[in-house]
Amino acid sequence: TTGGILGTNGASSGSSIYGFTIGASTTQANIDNLLTDVETALKNMTTLGSQLGSLQQRVDIQTDFVSSLSDSIDSGIGRLVDADMEEESSKLSALQTQQQLAIQSLSIANSSSQNILSLFRG
Repeated sequence: TTGGILGTNGASSGSSIYGFTIGASTTQANIDNLLTDVETALKNMTTLGSQLGSLQQRVDIQTDFVSSLSDSIDSGIGRLVDADMEEESSKLSALQTQQQLAIQSLSIANSSSQNILSLFRG
């Protein structure tokens, strides 16, 4: 075909091998040229098939890489959240301890004032 995948070795000008008809005027050279066109087309399809396979493999590799990267990011975010939770837990424990100490201080202060008042009453 002119401008197509197959050449015009065995076919009439401007047509494909599909339009090629074997008749009384067909020579062995025409058939040989037609077979050459078919073999060339098969080689071209094989080459294109291997290129598609290579591209598919590249896409698969990139997909695996992106999946691994996403897993790593999720894991990193999880570790950051865990670290934040541990830090907040530590802060909460410190605040609770401060609150308990403040309550005990007030209790001691109140009992001291009660002791002083009992001295004046006695």
